[in-house]
Amino acid sequence: MKANQITIAGAGLVGSLLGLRLAQRGYEVHLYESRSDMRKEAISAGRSINLALSDRGITGLTLVGLEEEIMAHAIQMHGRMIHTIQNELLFQPYSERPNECINSISRRTLNVMLMDAFEKINRTKINFNHKLIHWDHVSGDATFQSEDGHQIIENNTTLLATDGANSEARKRLMKLSTQIRFNYSQTFQNYGYKELTIPPGINAAFQLEKNALHIWPRGHFMMIALPNPDATFTATLFLPYEGPDSLQQLNTKSDIQQYFETHFNDAIPLIPELKTEFFHNPTGHLNSVKCSPWYYEDKLLLVGDAAHAIIPFYGQGMNCGFEDVVVLDQLLDQQLSGEALFSSFTKLRKKSTDAISDLAEDNFVEMRDKVGDPVFQQKRKLEQALEKMFPQYYSKYALVTFRPNVSYYDAMVKGRKQDDLLMKICSEQTEISADQLPGIYKQLNELDSK
Repeated sequence: MKANQITIAGAGLVGSLLGLRLAQRGYEVHLYESRSDMRKEAISAGRSINLALSDRGITGLTLVGLEEEIMAHAIQMHGRMIHTIQNELLFQPYSERPNECINSISRRTLNVMLMDAFEKINRTKINFNHKLIHWDHVSGDATFQSEDGHQIIENNTTLLATDGANSEARKRLMKLSTQIRFNYSQTFQNYGYKELTIPPGINAAFQLEKNALHIWPRGHFMMIALPNPDATFTATLFLPYEGPDSLQQLNTKSDIQQYFETHFNDAIPLIPELKTEFFHNPTGHLNSVKCSPWYYEDKLLLVGDAAHAIIPFYGQGMNCGFEDVVVLDQLLDQQLSGEALFSSFTKLRKKSTDAISDLAEDNFVEMRDKVGDPVFQQKRKLEQALEKMFPQYYSKYALVTFRPNVSYYDAMVKGRKQDDLLMKICSEQTEISADQLPGIYKQLNELDSK
């Protein structure tokens, strides 16, 4: 970066973490946010209420010294609790290694704690209700405007854009498409989602297993639920816009009642405000974004969802954005600056962020279609047995979730090879004995040489 003063567009999770880290490094950071201050007003913190925080994201929190403080507000989830159509419960652990889990945390709590930490050490406060409306690629000037028309111009600044999947800064790069050969693609899933609330039960107790991510897989649609510290669960229903069992067919309260009686009967008593919330809460959309290059000279860099928005089915959107901050910080340690810094960052991250985007789309199919499939369940049992006997073995999911020293791209390549082998074995054998595990483990290791 070309100066000690940095401008950041977007004070969401990634922008707040990035601003905090740069302030810790001695930069004067001017941080702008288009929304109101969530610490003062009851506004939505983002597109979902709670998030799955895992090792890559925790590495970012450790970097800024907030891991212990923030993790005190998280709930550990040790595996998936599958709710079958027959109302059976099947638990699938994420790992057989001690202390490997993912963590449910409130998006709002996390964002507030990061903003508070930033404002404690930075020379300037966050400028809320100010949206990026113009960026001049020649001068480097960035203009922010409030709803009442008040403008602030940051002259000849380095602009770091963490303004999300609908990034205004990215739109400015798109206007330079011919000059910088800017590539952009956006993919919408044919699915929307509705958030619903499972309140506490008797004596403010959790109505479901606290330390699990709950999934109701139903083929081409599903529902999930994540725990909150107040003993509530945030349930999210994912369903197609059109066709059988779709949003298009759910138009009345009786439609909702019949739909849940057919597909999620065990969840009906858990969600007392089901019909009210379904029609009151907005329908969320699922889209991914890929683009390149992420930067222009030494003047503008896209970070987080602005560069690589992904759908949420690997629980890695926030974690990936936090990893961006870690990687950028490592490059600053190497004394890189200006365009060399931005170019190196993009080269290091682009291939990996494309990989996790593809994996998230794969995992959406897995969560809604495969977790209840007998062959898939057999494969997961085999993975657990391998982890017990050979702790150095990591499945694709574990490589992505628990091994931040392995890039998303390498985790995808290795994990897909492993999946193909294990699914083949499980489709051919209904029972796998402990005596077979060393041979299977040897075959897995041999995949790396192919």
